[in-house]
Amino acid sequence: MSERTGARYALYYAPRASEPLAVFARNWLGWDPETGTPRCTPAQFTEITAEPRHYGFHGTLKAPFALAEGATERELLAAAGSFAATRTPFDLPHLALGDLGGFLALVPPARVESLHSLADACVSTFDAFRRPPHAKELAKRRLAPLSARQEELLGLYGYPYVFDQFRFHLTLTGRLTDPKQRACVSATLSEKLAPLLAQPLAVRDLCLFRQACRTVPFTVMARFVLGGGRLVRAEVSQAA
Repeated sequence: MSERTGARYALYYAPRASEPLAVFARNWLGWDPETGTPRCTPAQFTEITAEPRHYGFHGTLKAPFALAEGATERELLAAAGSFAATRTPFDLPHLALGDLGGFLALVPPARVESLHSLADACVSTFDAFRRPPHAKELAKRRLAPLSARQEELLGLYGYPYVFDQFRFHLTLTGRLTDPKQRACVSATLSEKLAPLLAQPLAVRDLCLFRQACRTVPFTVMARFVLGGGRLVRAEVSQAA
């Protein structure tokens, strides 16, 4: 199977559709991952939001992966529901706008143990569902300078930023190489987000996102309440 064909899945945090942060994000990025429909976005920001728009507004808990040989969507859904039922909701005190190597993103200003515990468990629990990445995928990851530890994690889990290398973030732009442009966009975002970032962020759900193939954006396949219960009923593909 080509690396550009076939579905990919990811475990993400994403705010619920009615929450102010979700409303802002789908208007800023121009994509609603809950309904799989485009939204109007400010024309001057269309290009710089193209990359995060493709993935949908989210915080990664387990990075996108193709299903391992023999694994099915139905099994993945069941495992995600069972896993979510064992976890406890928690709050992040607040988020801040950060610059991650030229990408603007929302980040916790300090480490939150509950968040790291959730991410670590997602990486390890669901790794049996992950098909090893293609050589081209690994080469793409290696375009960014990786430390020896990150290279080790890439080999083990197909993604270099897990466990002690994990940094939770909700991406708002692609890489902005022009410092003046980055400062301008940062100022715009800071003004728009100020009322939202002053509030705690409730992490209540585990979201399973799905991408039908590499050329289309990710959408929410299922949303599970931490502690038990599904909010969104998923459509399981005929191949599952």
